[in-house]
Amino acid sequence: MNDMTTDKQNKRPNVPPLRFPEFTEPWERNKVSDILDFYSTNSLSWEQLEFANGDLRNLHYGMIHVGLPTLVDLAKDELPNIKQGNVPRNYELCIDGDVAFADASEDTNDVAKAIELINTNGQQVVFGLHTIHGRDNKGLTAIGFKGYAFASKIFHDQIKRIAQGTKIFSISSKNFAECYIGLPTLQEQRKIAHLLSIIDRRIAVQNKLIEDLQQLKSALVERLYCQHNPNCRIGDLVVQVSKRNRGDNVYSVLSVNNRLGFIEQSEQFEDRSVASDDTSNYKVVSRDDFAYNPARVNVGSIARLTSFENGIVSPMYICFHSKKQLLPQYLEHFFDTHYFYYEMHKRLEGSVRLCLSWEGLCNIPITVPPMERQEKIGKRISGLADKITLEVSLLNLLKTQKQYLLQAMFI
Repeated sequence: MNDMTTDKQNKRPNVPPLRFPEFTEPWERNKVSDILDFYSTNSLSWEQLEFANGDLRNLHYGMIHVGLPTLVDLAKDELPNIKQGNVPRNYELCIDGDVAFADASEDTNDVAKAIELINTNGQQVVFGLHTIHGRDNKGLTAIGFKGYAFASKIFHDQIKRIAQGTKIFSISSKNFAECYIGLPTLQEQRKIAHLLSIIDRRIAVQNKLIEDLQQLKSALVERLYCQHNPNCRIGDLVVQVSKRNRGDNVYSVLSVNNRLGFIEQSEQFEDRSVASDDTSNYKVVSRDDFAYNPARVNVGSIARLTSFENGIVSPMYICFHSKKQLLPQYLEHFFDTHYFYYEMHKRLEGSVRLCLSWEGLCNIPITVPPMERQEKIGKRISGLADKITLEVSLLNLLKTQKQYLLQAMFI
């Protein structure tokens, strides 16, 4: 970012805090209605769309789902075709630079989350699924800039103030049109869009790398753990942990997350505290101990403690550690196998909320090779898992960088 200048005090309100140094002109604040003309779209049901190969129409239905990247390159296999005879009435074909935004969401952060269409490569596309379609017919914006401007923090702060509803938040095209957007020269717009698109493409590459590594890890786990028939039960090789925090010692209160494993409870529940004021009945866990919530194990909430020397967890958790003839890292990766999930689901109990009891876990068969083989398998998979963790950290840094730019480069 050496070729950018900052205005930390932002003494000039019509200039963003961060911009390229060759641009000095003030930005103009415009109503969205001064920039975009709006078109209605007709939503189609899934039954009216064609996903199979065969005689498909050359008209595609653009689906806007909250969470898609702001800037989208459309490939032929990313959009379903509309079945013959189901072309919506009064539709407007989309072109590069068109914007669509979701008109409702359960989260005010996602209301009016927009994407801008670029690189359609001659495809005929119709926006739909509860979206509003806008187009710059005046040539005031460069292709690619609008999507990022609408994703900026300063724009979404406006949306949060005017979004209507309690459980479902919504915004109409009329309200959306009354919001303000800052516009620099077309040349500066293009440079901003180019910079952010580079970061988006890098994020996409990083996501693909992580996805490939995760698939490799899954394939490796299945190959290494499913070569032999089970020779014992989990219960033969683990011991339940039930030590309580009777001394009311100061430990980190931990939770088990199905993606991140053991994390501090303050990270799991950022907006509230769920720990009891009296933690004397909480269970104490130490490094290499395992824990799971019996009512949530079916979504993968079972983990080994590696990030903390010790901590405490809610009494609802079942905690255990492995005996000396079973390496904890070997058991940890066994819990990722399809075989374990199959055996676990056979033992889930309950009607509304399915639970895996301690007895049910103990009865699951497992293959336990000699210690040397366990160590080799554990190290091989753990090395790949560490690589994934490193790449995820880099991805998070890229996302943080993008969010900073979206906050600092717009007015």
